Amino acid sequence: MSTQRKTQQSAGTVEENALRLKKEKAEQIIDALNTDLADAYVLYHQLHKHHWNVEGAEFRDIHVFLQEVYENVENAADELAERLQALGGVPHASMTTLAENATVEAEDEDVYDIRTSLSNDLEMMGDIIESYREHIELAEGLGDHATAQMLREQLETIEEHTHHVEHYLEDDTLVLEAATN
Repeated sequence: MSTQRKTQQSAGTVEENALRLKKEKAEQIIDALNTDLADAYVLYHQLHKHHWNVEGAEFRDIHVFLQEVYENVENAADELAERLQALGGVPHASMTTLAENATVEAEDEDVYDIRTSLSNDLEMMGDIIESYREHIELAEGLGDHATAQMLREQLETIEEHTHHVEHYLEDDTLVLEAATN
């Protein structure tokens, strides 16, 4: 096994791309996508935490729902990273870099009731939705219609999940009030 290390591309650099998007435009889109990638991993880990820790009468449904959502977020992150690379960029990959570049902040290590957890997820998803809308406009404005379309599709999915979280947080429940005390 060779002990030599050869860097193929340094983090933070942008190379010419076969997609024929000019480097100056690609740099802006790559920065936006790396932000989306970092945010996706923060959301992924928070959703996973809530999936592990959910308790209560609605445990099963919420447990399954959160798994579906974090798997969708993980797939979206993969798609973002692959698009970044196709545009000539280097996707953020280390936990330190992802945390430093995320615009959303994960809750701490404590375990909260599921209503609090879902409220925190709803807030983070809302922030990510706003960021996606800005990045769709950026990509469209720079003529990168494929990235804009990819982000639109991901936006539709996260909006759908956000809507479902909102429904979980409604007051109506089959659980008797006595059971929650």
